[in-house]
Amino acid sequence: MKVQAIQNQTVSSAGTTTGGTGSTNDFSSYLQVPSSLEDIFREASETYGVPENLLKAVAKAESEFKADATSRCGAMGIMQLMPATARSLGVTDAYDPYQNIMGGAKYLADMLNRYDGNVSYALAAYNAGYNNVDKYGGIPPFKETQNYVVKVQGFLQGEVAVPNVSYSAPTGTAASPLTTAPATAPVPAQEEKEESYFESVMNEIFSYDDYLKFLEKYLDMRSLQEERDKEELEQENAGSSMAYQGIRYTPAVMQLLMPTETV
Repeated sequence: MKVQAIQNQTVSSAGTTTGGTGSTNDFSSYLQVPSSLEDIFREASETYGVPENLLKAVAKAESEFKADATSRCGAMGIMQLMPATARSLGVTDAYDPYQNIMGGAKYLADMLNRYDGNVSYALAAYNAGYNNVDKYGGIPPFKETQNYVVKVQGFLQGEVAVPNVSYSAPTGTAASPLTTAPATAPVPAQEEKEESYFESVMNEIFSYDDYLKFLEKYLDMRSLQEERDKEELEQENAGSSMAYQGIRYTPAVMQLLMPTETV
C-alpha cells in the first residue's frame, strides 16, 4: 500500500494518545494483545471509529491478510504501510499484525475525517496519497487507484472473511508474527499497484496534463528552431553566392583562376 507519510496527524480515541510530533505513545507500547485477526480488527474499529468491514476490505485488497507481504516499493504487512508512514504512525514493527492493522486503521480514520466520511475519497487517499486526492478534487485519474476503490467497495457489499489464524505476543514486547507460512510470491495485482505508486509520485511533481502541455510546447519550439536553422542556412548559401557573383573577372583574376602551365 502506498500510504503517504502523515505530518502532524492527531486522531483522538479513548485511552490512546496519538500524534505526528510530540507523541509519547506508539503501538509497541501495547501490552494487551488480541488472540486473533478478528479480535485485532474489532479493536481497531472500536479504537478509531472505522467500520470493521472497511478495515477488512482494505486488508483483503492490500495483502489478502498476509502479515509478511512486501511490495517492491517497500510497502509492508497486512495493511501495506510504507516505512515512513509506519514510523509516523508509531508502528515499530510493520510486520506485526497488531501494530500494522492499528496503524492502517489510524490512517484510514484520518482520511475519513479529512474527507467528511467520504469512503471513496478516503480509499483513494489510502492508495494514491491525499495530496493527489486534493490535487484532482476527488479520485485521481490513475487506473490503478480507480480500480482499487471499486475493488474495495465491491468487498464491502458482503461480509469479508478473515483467515482463522492464531496470534500471540509476549507481554511487554512487540507482537510476534502470525502463525502462517511465509509468502512465496508477491500478492496478486501487486505489480500493477507498485507501478501506480511511482506514477502517483511522478504526478505529484508533474501531472499528465502538465506533461502534454510541455510536450506540445517542446515540439513547437523544435519546429520553430528547425525553421530558423533552415533560414540561416539559406541566408548563408545566398551570401556565398552573392560573394562569388561580386567578383570582377578581370584578366588578372582570370589568370589567377587558370591552372599554371609547367614548362
